[in-house]
Amino acid sequence: MPGIVANFRELDRLVSAVRELQRQRLGDVTVYSPTVHHELEDVIGAPTSPVRRFTLVGGLLSASFGYWISIWTSDYWPLVTGGKAIASWIPYTIISFEMMVLVGALSTVFGMFINSRLPKLVLDVGFDPRFTNGDYGIYVQCPPEKERAAQELFGQHGASEVRHAR
Repeated sequence: MPGIVANFRELDRLVSAVRELQRQRLGDVTVYSPTVHHELEDVIGAPTSPVRRFTLVGGLLSASFGYWISIWTSDYWPLVTGGKAIASWIPYTIISFEMMVLVGALSTVFGMFINSRLPKLVLDVGFDPRFTNGDYGIYVQCPPEKERAAQELFGQHGASEVRHAR
């Protein structure tokens, strides 16, 4: 569906425009920013990232695997020294910890790529390369009868450029 793209140079004007868009419910809003800003996260109401679940699951599974592989190796090729237990969990904690850190980090990167939808081979409809160089942008996907109201709203909030996106 076509929409309206607005270019902003100041963060405060962008935030006030997003608040007004949400209040008027003109359409689906996509915000582009060159860096992370907490003001934008607050106004958009961004949910907590699910990447931490990937880290937790990867870490717990790999820690369990670290213990299992160490105990299995000791039982399969026993080395009896001084009457000590063949499978003792205390020395295997180091191996389990290292496995947890390695696979936890790799699963974090994997989860980040999945949730970021990377690699992105096709650009979004409202994307403009200026949004990566210091400007901020809003793309509103709205029906044609609400486009005029969105353009007026962006003009009132100080957008440096407003255009149609198809």
